[in-house]
Amino acid sequence: MQLGPNVLEDRHVRLEPMAETHREDLRSACDADPATWTNLYPYSLAGHEFDRGWARFYAKPAADRINYAVVVEGRCMGVSSYLTIDPSNQALEIGGTYYHPAIRGAAANPASKRLMLEHAFESGARRVQFKVDAINARSRAAVLKLGASQEGILRQDRVVWTGRVRDTVVFSILADEWPAVRDGLDARLAALG
Repeated sequence: MQLGPNVLEDRHVRLEPMAETHREDLRSACDADPATWTNLYPYSLAGHEFDRGWARFYAKPAADRINYAVVVEGRCMGVSSYLTIDPSNQALEIGGTYYHPAIRGAAANPASKRLMLEHAFESGARRVQFKVDAINARSRAAVLKLGASQEGILRQDRVVWTGRVRDTVVFSILADEWPAVRDGLDARLAALG
């Protein structure tokens, strides 16, 4: 698996490797929904937590992750990442996803995931997984709508930044499932215009 930090683009979104130039737009996007960070995410990028999160996740490259700025109409409106990139096992996770509320429920998520999945499978991935907080009904529904299969729940998997103990739902898409998933995403995006 040879996965690079390529720019990925379609008519709905442009995914650019996260850079300092995206920082303030991402800060603004994250500040648009502080409740999501408090109630659902394992870490916070809202308010005074943003700089610490930026330093931890985006300020320097990491061998096992590629972060993408989700650019809509020329502005960074969110983030999605390849995580736990494991070339020897041809596996990775797509996660760390957050979108400004103004672009949720439209084309941004299916378009971003379509681009990221295509890049992963064309780069030799055998398995792409998603991990979602069990209480995050919106994200669980979105991952199922992509065409992923739910594999199970990791009970008491981690402690989130607020101290809550999180159960994590694991989903995956395998390389041989990708053509059907791709066709479903293409049909969905065509219906969105």
